[in-house]
Amino acid sequence: MRERQVPSPYGNYAHAVITAGARRHPDRVAVTYEGGLALTYAGLDARVNRRANALKQAGVSAGDRVAVLLRGTLGIAETYLALAKLGATLVTLNPYWSDDITTTMVERSKCSAFVYEGAFDALAAGISPKLPQVSRWLRLGGATADSVDLDQLTEVASDQEPELGAHYDDELALFFTSGTTGLPKAVVHTHASALATAQQWLDVPHNNDSVFGTGPIIWGVGYFAIAGPALYAGMHLVLENDFGPARVLEAVPAQKITHISVIPSFFSQLFGTDGQADADLSSLRVVLLGGEPLLPSLRQRILDRLPGVALCSYYGQTEAPYTVVGYQHDNSQDVRASGRARTGCAVRVVDAEGRRLVGEVGDVWLTGPHLMRGYDADPERTAEVLREGWYVGGDIGVLDESGTLTVLGRRQDAIRRAARYVLPGEVEDAALSIDGVAEAGAVGVPEDADHQRILLAVQKAPGSDLDALTVQKQLADRMPEDARPDAVVVVDALPHAQDSSGGQGKLLRREIRDHWAHLAGENHEQ
Repeated sequence: MRERQVPSPYGNYAHAVITAGARRHPDRVAVTYEGGLALTYAGLDARVNRRANALKQAGVSAGDRVAVLLRGTLGIAETYLALAKLGATLVTLNPYWSDDITTTMVERSKCSAFVYEGAFDALAAGISPKLPQVSRWLRLGGATADSVDLDQLTEVASDQEPELGAHYDDELALFFTSGTTGLPKAVVHTHASALATAQQWLDVPHNNDSVFGTGPIIWGVGYFAIAGPALYAGMHLVLENDFGPARVLEAVPAQKITHISVIPSFFSQLFGTDGQADADLSSLRVVLLGGEPLLPSLRQRILDRLPGVALCSYYGQTEAPYTVVGYQHDNSQDVRASGRARTGCAVRVVDAEGRRLVGEVGDVWLTGPHLMRGYDADPERTAEVLREGWYVGGDIGVLDESGTLTVLGRRQDAIRRAARYVLPGEVEDAALSIDGVAEAGAVGVPEDADHQRILLAVQKAPGSDLDALTVQKQLADRMPEDARPDAVVVVDALPHAQDSSGGQGKLLRREIRDHWAHLAGENHEQ
């Protein structure tokens, strides 16, 4: 009989990400937490092993699904890696969900354990009676009458690596989409797909002295797309519990941070933060921008503020993280382009029949070893977006002859005019070139009409006396007639998603429509 082969430990995500680093460079600093606690790679690996053994003692086994609701970045790092070593499936919960959505997602995901921290005591107490299938409530920060003190178990647990419970194509985690329509979708990633995502640094400049700064945005897929890759690459990871603009202005010079990854509108907010002009940001060498379009006007402001920085764009989705990487600082691509498929991945643009297009607008398809396995317990929706090994996510774009992709936006966000589609970014970028405009968002109204009016909402810069008629008049000189907004609303703040980073999240265009669509025939200040 053929002997059963034991899987390589390097097929386990956590072993490959942190244990391998502990063997390569045990004394190199892996993590600095909140500007104080510093852990070497060997030290972090030992802490992860203790957390894994504590979870095992609490009854968590390979194959279990474990709901995790944390904001503290060190707790996230240790718990995510520990569950991966055990072979339990991490189910990442969004700290900004309502109690009802949290309950539904835990129930649908068939979780048998729930890890949380003290900030969520009230939520845990409220939802636990509704979740009888959750038999173990594990708390960071001390026990309660209904929970086990996971920190205390961790403190006395062995630092020897437990038996690795999952490898390669085994299920690693459920990450949830934003749920802009209906409930969030549960995206299943494996150890293999997460490791493929971790290899993104093959395409981004870095070296042994690189210091990557991040905040609690790493809950969910952010960990596997941001923090995990930094550790996999042997970088020094600076973890902060607040990584909003004000804290970034302090942390970058204090920790000599060289790399950050944020959404472009983070810089819109940073440029309006007191003291930013005098802050020493000279240690920054690489800035990764993704998650929303990078408008040329904002790109130039960033490069003016950070001369010499390598400004990298990236594009992907929860289902296919960091598929495309590009370079915005060296004129190697058009300023609106996202970049090329990174090593081992591929991208194409196709027409309605699936035929490949070059130089023409079509649907963006992505593929590579980093693709999700599918949506949990939803084969029909999985079949809609996974086609012949490609992920079809609903974005439209253009691919040039060199393979450089320009993402034009969500097909559902494109504004339908009589003769053509107008992309929100066209209008927003023109608006940002007007003095006094801090941010802009454009939508088509009514939502489902064949011909839509363009509603532009602009946020005034602090101290500005900008009015809607001024915006309208200046845009008349900067835009073709069929792309000019039909109505302009000037407001003090635009709606954004919560992203747990301490800064504003993505612009919520749907809420612009919900708030101000009724004004689409007029110009207003609010």
